[in-house]
Amino acid sequence: MDHLVISALGADRPGIVDRLSQAVLENGCNVADSRMTVLGGEFAIILLISGNWNTISKVEQQLPKLGQELELTITQKRTDHQGNSSPSLSYMVEVISIDQPGIVHHLANFFSARSINIQELNTSSYAAAHTGTPMFSLHMTVNVPVETHIATLRDQFLEFCEGQNLDAVIEPLKI
Repeated sequence: MDHLVISALGADRPGIVDRLSQAVLENGCNVADSRMTVLGGEFAIILLISGNWNTISKVEQQLPKLGQELELTITQKRTDHQGNSSPSLSYMVEVISIDQPGIVHHLANFFSARSINIQELNTSSYAAAHTGTPMFSLHMTVNVPVETHIATLRDQFLEFCEGQNLDAVIEPLKI
């Protein structure tokens, strides 16, 4: 089984997911994993598709034409579909704060400095009820190496967040 990562970006409108998934299916491939969102007025999607080498090749050949048709910027890259190479435990991180520059960078740096991989990251901004204060929300899944002492990590993380004036939680991911 071969794998291809496809990313596409363009103006949001109905039918984009329908047309992309139709192209994958018609060429004998399968959507193995995907992320889709609208940011501002732009639609963004990342797909991991699977198929044998010739069906993946058919999709690759069709993507430039599909990009023009849908007015999307499309990139593609072959990849291996493999899990984490080192044993790890998945943890969920949630942060809420008054919006301020640098929150994502500071959190990413905290985990990177401890060799903890960020598996997924979602953020949003919103106005607080009643006051309208600009607020920031982050949801992250991280893969913590099994040799990491979790209680120490949790203490360091909460101390770090307190210093940054972030309200945060880190707990095992419940699947």
